[in-house]
Amino acid sequence: MIDLMTEMVSYPFMVRALVAGILISLCASVLGVTLVLKRYSMIGDGLSHVGFGALAIAAALNMAPLAVAIPIVIAAAIILLRLTESSKIKGDAAIAVFSTGALAIGVTIVSLTTGMNADLYSYMFGSILAMSMSDVVLSVVLSILVLILYVFLYEKIFAVTFDETFARATGTKTGFYNMAIAVLTAVTVVLGMKMMGAMLISSLIIFPGLTAMRICKSFKSVIFCAVAVSVISFVIGITVSYVYATPAGASIVIVDIILFALFSIAGWIRSGFKR
Repeated sequence: MIDLMTEMVSYPFMVRALVAGILISLCASVLGVTLVLKRYSMIGDGLSHVGFGALAIAAALNMAPLAVAIPIVIAAAIILLRLTESSKIKGDAAIAVFSTGALAIGVTIVSLTTGMNADLYSYMFGSILAMSMSDVVLSVVLSILVLILYVFLYEKIFAVTFDETFARATGTKTGFYNMAIAVLTAVTVVLGMKMMGAMLISSLIIFPGLTAMRICKSFKSVIFCAVAVSVISFVIGITVSYVYATPAGASIVIVDIILFALFSIAGWIRSGFKR
C-alpha cells in the first residue's frame, strides 16, 4: 500500500488531484451536514446544473469557465434561497425549475456552438486528473476560504440549522446566515464539478453527512465523522481510479455507497444492542 501511494504521488497530476480533492471534500462534507438537516440536500444537484449552463456560456464566449460560473451559481443560490423562503414556490419545486432550465440552456448552447468538447465533458462527468495548476490554486484558495468562513460562522450556522424560528426570535439574522450557507455551497459546487462532474457532485455533499448520521448523534460528532468519511472515500476512490483506470468521480461515489451501507449496518446493530 505504501509503495502504491509513493508511486501515485510521484506524478504531478496525482498530487494536484489529491490536494484539491481533499480540500473540496472537506468543504462539501461540512456544508452537506447542514444542507441535509435543513432538507436542502438537493440544492447541490440544482446548482451543478446551473453551473453547467454557465460553463456552456463561458465556452461559447471563449471566457474563463470558473470566472463565469462562480458568480452565476452564487446568484442562483441566493435566488433559490429566496424562493424556498416564499410560500408560493416550495424548495424542491424551485430547485427542479432551476435544474432543468439551466441544463436545457446549457445543452442548447453547446449544440449550437462548440459542441461537447473535452472541457465541457470533464465538467459534465468529472475529470479530476485533468486539473491544471491554475485550477488547483483557485480550488485551494477558495476551499480554504470556505472552511475558514464556516468555522467562523459555526455557532450561527448551528443555530439556524436546528431551530431557525428560535434563532430569529433571539435576534439572529437568519436570512444573512442562510445566504452565507447558500453562497459557500455554490462555491463548493462549482469547484467540485471539475472533480465529480455536474451529474455526481450532489453525492459529494449528501453521502458523508448521511453516513455519519447512521452512528453519530450530536451535530459536532456528525461534522467530524462526515469529514473523515469524505476524505477516506476520496482517497480510496482516487486510488481505485488510478489502479483500475475507472472514472474518478464514479469510483468515489461507489466508495461512498459502500461506507453508507457499512455505517447503516453498524447503526442498526448498535440500536439492537441498546434494546
